[in-house]
Amino acid sequence: MTQSKWFFHPILILIYSIVALVLSLFLYIYWYVKVSSGLSELIEKFDLPHEKVLAMETWVVILMLSLLVGIILMGMIIIFVYHQKIFQLYRLQNNFINNYTHELKTPVTSLQLYLETFMAHQLSMNEQKTCIEYMLLDVNRLSEHINNILNISRFESCHSHEMKCVEMGTFIESFIQNNAHRFENVTFNNLVSSPTLLKINPDLFDMLFLNLVTNAMIYNNHPHPEVIIGLEKKKRKLIITFEDNGIGIEKKYRKKIFKKFFQIGQADDRSAKGSGLGLYMVYSITKMHGGNITVFDNSRQSGSVFRLIFPLRICQK
Repeated sequence: MTQSKWFFHPILILIYSIVALVLSLFLYIYWYVKVSSGLSELIEKFDLPHEKVLAMETWVVILMLSLLVGIILMGMIIIFVYHQKIFQLYRLQNNFINNYTHELKTPVTSLQLYLETFMAHQLSMNEQKTCIEYMLLDVNRLSEHINNILNISRFESCHSHEMKCVEMGTFIESFIQNNAHRFENVTFNNLVSSPTLLKINPDLFDMLFLNLVTNAMIYNNHPHPEVIIGLEKKKRKLIITFEDNGIGIEKKYRKKIFKKFFQIGQADDRSAKGSGLGLYMVYSITKMHGGNITVFDNSRQSGSVFRLIFPLRICQK
């Protein structure tokens, strides 16, 4: 914990507030008992105007008390805000645990059922093959969930990542080709005529692309889900867009979706899906590379558009 964060620890803020309150009461008593008697002696000794001196004393007391009361109120407000954030984080973590437990338990239960079927019945070769195929799908689902947890842990624990210059058009084409077995309708709209190099960590960028495309496919009720990855260059900025035809994201959620563990409320039909980590990782990876990310409605059809903007710096392979 850094020195500045230690100084603003909520327990210390509470102590500051209590000390300020006690000090204000002490000063109130001190000024009106000690100082008032001292001023009375000065007034008599130097024959000063009695009303003006007392008025000055009153304003000094009011000013100091107001300052101390302000410190107390500020401390209470900070403690309240901190408490609200802790409560919100606890609620989000609790939702994450509940949802992710369900995500893990479902394939485990399915695997158990298939294994019990193998033990209890004599299955034909075709039936065995079908069961094994379903079991492999469940294993893949479990692997994806476990990888998500491992990736977020690795991502947050490692503060330095190896960067290299990558031609982004080639990178996007390779990503689509390597994941063709997972996503059928992912296309590339390349508006950049010349090769464009960007200094990135390829593994993290692959994770970023995978999360955005996966989300676009999961939160999609269209008969033919699709994602269009766009690449465009404006001045010294590289713009990457992910355009989908899914169910879209309401304006009130567009900033919150990038927070850790955040999932849209139970009233929304997408609430039971995902872990609340994917878009947090997308946001963090984007910021790590000096970029910005925004989301808005798809103007051509239903769905959303995620826009990532990265500064183009001098980059040599």
